[in-house]
Amino acid sequence: MSDWDSDKSPGWGDEPVEPEKGSKPLFGRRSPKMPPESGRDWKLIEKLVMSLQAEQRRSRRWGIFFKFLTFGYLIALLFMLKVPFGDSLDSVSGKHTALVEINGPIAADELASADNIVGSLRTAFEEPNSVAVILRINSPGGSPVQSGYVYDEIKRLRGEYPEKKVYAVISDIGASGAYYIAAAADEIYANRASLVGSIGVVAGGFGFTEVMNKIGVERRLYTAGENKAFLDPFSPEQEKEVAFWQGVLENTHQQFIEAVKQGRGDRLADDERLFSGLVWSGEQAIELGLVDGLGSASHVARQIVGQEDLVDYSRRKSPFQDIVDQLGVAFGEGFAGQLVESRLELR
Repeated sequence: MSDWDSDKSPGWGDEPVEPEKGSKPLFGRRSPKMPPESGRDWKLIEKLVMSLQAEQRRSRRWGIFFKFLTFGYLIALLFMLKVPFGDSLDSVSGKHTALVEINGPIAADELASADNIVGSLRTAFEEPNSVAVILRINSPGGSPVQSGYVYDEIKRLRGEYPEKKVYAVISDIGASGAYYIAAAADEIYANRASLVGSIGVVAGGFGFTEVMNKIGVERRLYTAGENKAFLDPFSPEQEKEVAFWQGVLENTHQQFIEAVKQGRGDRLADDERLFSGLVWSGEQAIELGLVDGLGSASHVARQIVGQEDLVDYSRRKSPFQDIVDQLGVAFGEGFAGQLVESRLELR
């Protein structure tokens, strides 16, 4: 027997209610008997509503949490942009040897810019507890202007603080503009396998005229001034422009040579290859007078200076700058600039 044929009352809800007399059936001739909601049904509905409300409250709480988290993240980014993290300095206590790092290309928009290096050097010299300054160099060179600024400032600081000696220590490479700076030091040290020298000047670019002719591109250049389009990479090369540019390179090279001679003096060997742009190992550089000895920064501080405690005065990149650099945002811009520009660099 089915539940519908049973004499038992339904197991849920109250007794079915017959439709009132005179009322019109909803479903044809006969309407089914609909049980009203029971107390248990209301409890189930109430639980469902309460659970939905609790879920909404949890969602609101998590939403507020993530909004605060995002807001805090933005505040932290703004703080890192405004606060000069790069000027951090180890706690100074007692006598020590000051350390200034020169890493990477020497250029105005790099960490190894004249402003950063000179600022670090001034702080190191002005510190009463620093007994000497070590320039730890690992750079292939760069701008002759930036290198010249640092060279001149080292000379000035040495004159102002004659009791504090400056030692340049080359790690992997100290070439071109980096050696230009090192030449201003009292003494230069390197590893036997370090790359040292490259006393020369280089400027390069590209010429696109043949490619343009092949693909049918016409160069349209409008100038006011006879030499305003000097060494334009999209125009045919002119002999007089090349000769003029070579004169600029030779003049800059001579400035480099004079700075090295002034800094190294009689220690330089009488070898015509010294200023040819060649690079030597640290061991070979000793024989040529480019380097005074072999040793690391800690070795120089301990054995030469006599104060092995090193305090780093170098300016560093902020965490935000590191993130941006890792993203490689500047890669395309740098490649395009290198493609069309003719840069003057010490190499």
